[in-house]
Amino acid sequence: MRTLTWQDFERAVDAIVERCQGQRFCGVHGIPRGGLVLAVTLSHRLDLPLLSSAQPGCLLVDDVYETGLTLEPYRQLEHCTAVVWLSKVEPQWWQAVEVTESNEWIVFPWESAAAAALDEQLYRASR
Repeated sequence: MRTLTWQDFERAVDAIVERCQGQRFCGVHGIPRGGLVLAVTLSHRLDLPLLSSAQPGCLLVDDVYETGLTLEPYRQLEHCTAVVWLSKVEPQWWQAVEVTESNEWIVFPWESAAAAALDEQLYRASR
């Protein structure tokens, strides 16, 4: 299990902001739940509106790309840039701040370690 800190989060936000320099977005949409913290922070840092739904031309963010289930529905959204903090596979049509090992369970700073351990057990039992 890998536990990320708020400092790790700030570094990830800085990396995303740097990648977005010179690009124009209509706003930022975070995929619930994990993408919401990133979206709010990036909305402030990039001075863009926080969007309640993804729109063409938006910056779409999520915490992790694991199976693709949460990000895949947005694949065909026109002029949308998708960025995740961590990807457990090599990015294809999305961007990632970091690519990590696929078997590594991640605990984000806004998550409870105990709840994350239970989530991991349930996830692995379902496979």
